[in-house]
Amino acid sequence: MAALQTPSFDGIGIANLPNQRHKIVAKRGAHFTIMVVGESGLGKTTLINTLFSTELSPPKNYNKRHYKQLDKLTEVEIIKAELEERQFKVKLTVIDTPGFGDYVNNRDSWLPIVEFIDDQHEAYMRQEQQPQRHEKIDLRVHACLYFIRATGHTLKPLDIEIMKRLGTRVNLIPVIAKADTLTQNDLFTFKQRIREVIAAQGIRIYTPPLDADDENAEHARVLIDAMPFSIIGSTEDVKTPDGRTVKGREYIWGVAEVENENHCDFKKLRSLLIRTHMLDLISTSEELHYENYRQTQMETRKFGEPKVKKLDNPKFKEEEEQLRKKFTEQVKSEEARFRQWEQHLIAERDRLNKDLELAHGAIKQLEAELENLQVGYGRGSGRR
Repeated sequence: MAALQTPSFDGIGIANLPNQRHKIVAKRGAHFTIMVVGESGLGKTTLINTLFSTELSPPKNYNKRHYKQLDKLTEVEIIKAELEERQFKVKLTVIDTPGFGDYVNNRDSWLPIVEFIDDQHEAYMRQEQQPQRHEKIDLRVHACLYFIRATGHTLKPLDIEIMKRLGTRVNLIPVIAKADTLTQNDLFTFKQRIREVIAAQGIRIYTPPLDADDENAEHARVLIDAMPFSIIGSTEDVKTPDGRTVKGREYIWGVAEVENENHCDFKKLRSLLIRTHMLDLISTSEELHYENYRQTQMETRKFGEPKVKKLDNPKFKEEEEQLRKKFTEQVKSEEARFRQWEQHLIAERDRLNKDLELAHGAIKQLEAELENLQVGYGRGSGRR
């Protein structure tokens, strides 16, 4: 009977662990959540459909956009899909934020976005604290594409404010929307200005890891140098002057190709999100952003205690205490001023009373002198 032959390996087989891990990941698939933030009309939906080569979300109708401005609310929409390529499945979740930056007064328009990100960390943390943790619902955001309008100037104050808040909570990836509206020179200058503002304001953006031994280190440097990515989004097939059919936008002067690296950075962005750094985005979200949130909450809350509401937030309590202290000081100051004024009135009253008494005494004296004169005059007349 022939002996059962087993595959021969050099060593004890530890080097085969990556292959085992590959099998596990391939069997389980992946879950990836991406958020898109930016003003309406910048092509967020088109870019997502172009990235994943499918219509995840139908195009928006902006003809009635002015009706939405009466609501003055930033909404959060969740789109889910399951993608498959070469028998590998990815459960994709796209989070859109319609209404952001569309109003005259955009104060606090970022709150629903920031609160949504925090709420997903909170929900996952609460699930981890439960006895049964087999089927956890995970909507933690792994990457956030922030769309910048191609003005050619620099970042707006609203851009800076929201990017500061997002950068500490999620992997922030800035993109310049509709880059085909700028010339190459203007686009280069615009990118430089955005990088300078990001550095000056201390905005944290996602940076691909640079490992000296990694074969993708050079590609990571190319991605870093390209940030913020200039993007052209289009799901339409157009023909180029040389007869090729490509995804792009057709103009009088020619065709702006989506996947042409001389025209935009779409391929670099797709490589970052999907081909080369998707797992790093996921692990960074779980090991950095989620852990930072979890650590902060565990340091300020007891186990099982509900999340601090906005009205009970220590920051707001501190501000309330400062306002109460300021109000008390103002009341004390006014009371002191009124006491001083009262003392001044009392002193003035006493002075007037004293003057009145002196005047009254003088009158009495004059009356006495008058009476004496009248008595003396009467005596003199009687003698005659």
